[in-house]
Amino acid sequence: MPDFKKGTLAQKATRPLAFGLAAVTAIAAALFVMSSTSGKAAEDAVVIPPPAIDETASTTTEKAVFAGGCFWGVQGVFQHVKGVKNAVSGYSGGTRETATYETVSGGDTGHAESVEVTYNPQEVTYGQLLQIYFSVAHNPTQLNFQGPDHGTQYRSEIFTTNGEQKKIAQSYIAQLDKAKVYGGPVVTKVSDMTAFYPAEAYHQDFLTLNPTYPYIVYNDMPKIDNLKALFPKKFSANPVLVLKAKG
Repeated sequence: MPDFKKGTLAQKATRPLAFGLAAVTAIAAALFVMSSTSGKAAEDAVVIPPPAIDETASTTTEKAVFAGGCFWGVQGVFQHVKGVKNAVSGYSGGTRETATYETVSGGDTGHAESVEVTYNPQEVTYGQLLQIYFSVAHNPTQLNFQGPDHGTQYRSEIFTTNGEQKKIAQSYIAQLDKAKVYGGPVVTKVSDMTAFYPAEAYHQDFLTLNPTYPYIVYNDMPKIDNLKALFPKKFSANPVLVLKAKG
């Protein structure tokens, strides 16, 4: 959804508004035609090495929280990863009182649009999730924005749930910076997880339920294609959906 307090009309109108999806879709379709002639989506995939250190799995269920721009695309990517049991869009970094889309969109709540990933570390490790996050899910060199979405709520941040995750994430960022795999330094923050608040129901499974929506077509569907191409052994053609995971 758009934030009418920041950014250009093109940035805002490419995500649906509460006053009517159909109306905004018409606007977005026109803007999509314009933007698609000007170049590729900003979040292109980058081939990167796996992390030098990874977790030692002793359980079958763990959680990880990632922020990397609009949660639609980040959620959609992780929903297609084998070993992921659930991926929920939500908010991290702020308080419960401000964990609503309209409030977070103001950019001053401390929240970031985030995705809570529940996974089986014996099928996909934390390090492998990080590799997908840094390679496919977003561009970690963009400070407080991601593609067309601008504001601190779209920042790149990893919220770690334990000391091992924090060590792995910090080590991997240092490794990627040293390898100079991007055109600039990694700006991703690593923070201790305090709380995760699920987003509104209409945000959940948005990519899967709306694959032809212009914003999704231009900014997010290429991420799914990149995931399949770069990580074929980890790609699942059948995404795990929040509705089914809850059931």
